[in-house]
Amino acid sequence: MPRDNPRAKRLAGEMQRVLTEVLRRDVKDSRIGNVTITDVEVSGDLSSAKVFYLIFGREGPDPQVQRGLDSAAGFLRNALSRSLMIRHTPTLSFERDTSIERGVRLARLIDEANKPGDGDGGGND
Repeated sequence: MPRDNPRAKRLAGEMQRVLTEVLRRDVKDSRIGNVTITDVEVSGDLSSAKVFYLIFGREGPDPQVQRGLDSAAGFLRNALSRSLMIRHTPTLSFERDTSIERGVRLARLIDEANKPGDGDGGGND
């Protein structure tokens, strides 16, 4: 998302709020029951939006969830159009958010590197 487009940023925040609510309240597809929206990136021309999601209680990709979200995209886009009252609603694409998994993996690596007793002497005497 372009850093200098405040309208795209504002729209992304509103889209995240509405999508979270609609998924929780209106979507009955069991494939996407444990999904939460973590971020939305709207293109500079406001024509498309990348929706990032997490699956609670599961690590790694789940093709069923992706298919469920892809299947619900039209319904979600329609709900966004009604709720946000915008002339052209961005086309939605869904992508699993891997940032938390990367952060956890990085934290583990740092913890392992900082473990005492590596045999390297470790002290600054």
